[in-house]
Amino acid sequence: MSRDSIAPLIPSAAGFPRRISAAHYSSFYDWTARLMLASVYALAFFFNVSAITNIIAEMKDHGSSIPTTLHIVAGGASALFVALVAATILTRLPPLRKSEGMGPRIAAVGGTYLAFALAFLPRPDLPPVILAISSLLLIAGMLMSFAVLRWLGRAFSIMPESRRLVMHGPYALIRHPLYLCEEIAVIGVFLQVISLLAVVILIVQIVFQYRRMLNEERVLSATFPDYQDYARRTPRLIPARLFGRPVA
Repeated sequence: MSRDSIAPLIPSAAGFPRRISAAHYSSFYDWTARLMLASVYALAFFFNVSAITNIIAEMKDHGSSIPTTLHIVAGGASALFVALVAATILTRLPPLRKSEGMGPRIAAVGGTYLAFALAFLPRPDLPPVILAISSLLLIAGMLMSFAVLRWLGRAFSIMPESRRLVMHGPYALIRHPLYLCEEIAVIGVFLQVISLLAVVILIVQIVFQYRRMLNEERVLSATFPDYQDYARRTPRLIPARLFGRPVA
């Protein structure tokens, strides 16, 4: 029996996110949103490719080093991930349910795009060891995010929406493995631009991401009857079972 679940046709209770019926679902709006989001990630892909090209050109004049090589690999891992995000947005399933109100959408936008904002902050002169650690975190975070997104597949959402309940693979360890892996990469970017402003942006981004998790859990719980049992046995973010602790 498949562990993926499809939402039953149940009426929405007061206070729960609304159910989207096929009669009211607008394919024009859906594809407009898909194309806009996919365009953002396509631009991020070309930004990464351009940065890699510039670094390689500079290496011809200044030679290579371990931090520079790691920086190139990190850029390649980031390009790979954002390309997959763009493709997944275009091929994902239609939502079964969406969260209502502006709050969940603000949290989703803030949690996602404040991470992009860090990349545009001024970069101070840092010791090579810090640059190497930053690149290693980026490489690990982006490659793990790529693997998790491949597992999540067409159930992927940026806004709090339910498409399909995934409970296997990395989602059998924690409920939000993609956010955890992405945050590892965000910390890598943070180390490259470390400053008081970067600290503020990182804290706000983490707060938004936490609210985003809660909003998504609420939508999934309202859509899939199996979600509450899944949430009881699966930690939100830290794989507690690996450390011998009970699931909170």
